[in-house]
Amino acid sequence: MDGIEITADLYANVKSNKNVSPIILLFHQAGYSRGEYREIAPRLNKLGFTCIAIDQRSGNKVNGIINSTHLKAKANGLPTKYPDALQDLQSTLNYTIANYPNRKIIIWGSSYSSSLVFILANQNPELISGVLSFSPGEYFELDGKTIASYAKGVICPVFITSAKNEHGSWEEIYTAVPNPNKHSFLPESKGFHGSKALWIEKPGNKEYWEAVITFLTSLN
Repeated sequence: MDGIEITADLYANVKSNKNVSPIILLFHQAGYSRGEYREIAPRLNKLGFTCIAIDQRSGNKVNGIINSTHLKAKANGLPTKYPDALQDLQSTLNYTIANYPNRKIIIWGSSYSSSLVFILANQNPELISGVLSFSPGEYFELDGKTIASYAKGVICPVFITSAKNEHGSWEEIYTAVPNPNKHSFLPESKGFHGSKALWIEKPGNKEYWEAVITFLTSLN
């Protein structure tokens, strides 16, 4: 949107229907990079999805992957606060529409980006087929509006999850979503913040995966 090149990893679907498979756009949490999805995206491939994991300008590094978009933004003197990354999400959506026409597009956020995905879905209602949001909250306002306010305009199916003790952070956001096809999940264990709850090293990851797979299956 402002000319900064966005670094991304493409995880192509390994199944035979790769030319029609839905695409999941994967957005990372604060202080992280596209490396958040190094083990998550391949599993989503096996479930039949193509994935694009990006570096947003607000972030740093994780799993040995440095956030290149953040470095470019800093080098050009551009702001890198959470709301500044919305244009990176929008640019990724625009790219996906242009290069993968006639595909279902699902957006997936983690921590601060799990709040941004509600804004993205609100502003692009006819282009997005589903939202997955890992640990959203009222981390910021945009144009004087809360995340719950944006959630009121999200017409696609929505899935929200988090650590068990984070439920209060997103309850109003969930309530605001008008689509009856909305789902939430809280783990039996204490769980984890953001998409890293799905990492194999995290206790309880299997129950998160079961909930995610059930929701993704409902979108077909």
